[in-house]
Amino acid sequence: GKVGKPSYDVQVGDVKNLYRTSKTSQNNPSRVVSMLDLHGCTKEEALLQLDKSLETWVDDAMQGSYPFVIPAKIVCGCGNQILSETVEKWIRENAQVANAPKNSMS
Repeated sequence: GKVGKPSYDVQVGDVKNLYRTSKTSQNNPSRVVSMLDLHGCTKEEALLQLDKSLETWVDDAMQGSYPFVIPAKIVCGCGNQILSETVEKWIRENAQVANAPKNSMS
């Protein structure tokens, strides 16, 4: 079958600024990228962990400085397309999460 994306780089935080920030990590080079590893999770477990992490990430973003957006990485692993599709759908459904622009996380 098809192989899903092994990981997703996302930005999390203030909905108003989510799409304005193209190079968040360059504003604050010391910022640590939060990482969520979903290796071996079922779809349900993954969704629970994503929702739990979202709360923490948004809190962290809002306690930070303008533009109140932080980078995060969601790792699904290579083998499971179901997890990859679950994460992709979750990103689309959550207003406070956006796929990071290419090259913004490096």
